[in-house]
Amino acid sequence: MIRAMIVDDEAPARSELNFMLLETGQVEVVAEASNVREAIEQLKDCGCDVMFLDINMPGATGLQLAEALMKISRPPAVVFVTAYGEHAVKAFEVNAIDYLVKPVENERLYQALAKVKQHISMVNKNSPAERIPVEKGGKKLLISTDKILYIMAKDDYSYLHTANDRFLSTVSLAQLESKLEMHGFFRVHRGYLVNLACVEEVTPVNGGTLLLTLIDTDAQIPVSRRRVSALKKALGL
Repeated sequence: MIRAMIVDDEAPARSELNFMLLETGQVEVVAEASNVREAIEQLKDCGCDVMFLDINMPGATGLQLAEALMKISRPPAVVFVTAYGEHAVKAFEVNAIDYLVKPVENERLYQALAKVKQHISMVNKNSPAERIPVEKGGKKLLISTDKILYIMAKDDYSYLHTANDRFLSTVSLAQLESKLEMHGFFRVHRGYLVNLACVEEVTPVNGGTLLLTLIDTDAQIPVSRRRVSALKKALGL
C-alpha cells in the first residue's frame, strides 16, 4: 500500500483527491496539509511515500517545497496536482514523478500511481534490505526481508517463513505490515502478509476469493474477499 500525503490549500480539492486515491485500493492517505509549512511538519511526524502537491498556495509554492525535498535523504516521490499546465517543465526540473492537471481523470491517476510504484521499487532495490529480528532454537537472528516468502500471525506474535525454515518474531503482524509494505509485502488476509515478489500463481476459488501459490514452498495462502480487488491491482492483474 502506498502511503500518501495531499498538499493543497483548497479543502474540497483535498477531499476529492483523497476519495479518488482511496478508490484505487492502492493508496493510504496518511496526512493532509493546506500549505508548505504544514506539509513539512506532517512529513516529520508520519512520513509518506508520495506527496500529491499543488503548486499555487499561499506562502511558499509547491515547486519550492519539491526543491527543498531534493536535499533530504530518501525524499517522498512528488506528483504535482494543479489547475495550470504551464509549470510542467519546472515541475520535472525538481524531479517530479508526474504532473496531473485538475480535474484529475481516473486513467491519469492510475498512470501516476504506476510511476510512483516503479519509483518506490527502484529506491528499495538500491537500498540495503531491511532485516527483521527473529528467534530460533533459543538464538536471536536477523532475517533479510528479501528472503521472507510470507508471514503468518500467531496470537500477538508472528511466524516468518523462508524457503527452508520458519522463525518466530515477537512483533505483531500489524507492526510488520507497517514496516514491510514498502518492501513489497501485502496484507492479503488478517492472518497473512505476503511478499508479492514471491507470488507464482493466483487461483480463483469459490466465493470470489483467491489462493496464492508462492515460489519455493507448497504453502497456499488465502486471500480475504475484501482484499481481492486491491491485490489484483497491486499485482497488475
